[in-house]
Amino acid sequence: MNVYTTSAKKIDTKVLLSTLWMVVMINMLKADILSLFIPGAANEVVKTAATAGASIPQLMLVGAVMGQLGIAMIVLSRVLRYRINRWANIVVAIATLAYIWGGMASYPRYIFIAIVESLGLLLIVWFAWTWRNEEA
Repeated sequence: MNVYTTSAKKIDTKVLLSTLWMVVMINMLKADILSLFIPGAANEVVKTAATAGASIPQLMLVGAVMGQLGIAMIVLSRVLRYRINRWANIVVAIATLAYIWGGMASYPRYIFIAIVESLGLLLIVWFAWTWRNEEA
């Protein structure tokens, strides 16, 4: 079992990854909730759909899938076997980074939250990439 040592105790890698996914998902939800209070946000969705060449339902489906992947990783990080767990965290975190920055808005609060989400996702990639299975 790979662990990261803090001054007080050791943290299991699976728990660390799961916790980081929780932080990322809470921030993604926060960004979506704050978007509800921006006048004209619905018009921006229409513009984004037109720019992406997708319908609004297709755009919303992509958002729903990306959200569910992150939520699933909270649990999967704790239960998947080492090799699959490691790669799932890396691939989903990179895909989530692309989703966040690909659909970026220029609002300061969005940029701030996107940076926080990105830091969490980069930590996920780092910890998964450097994770070594000591049980093998």
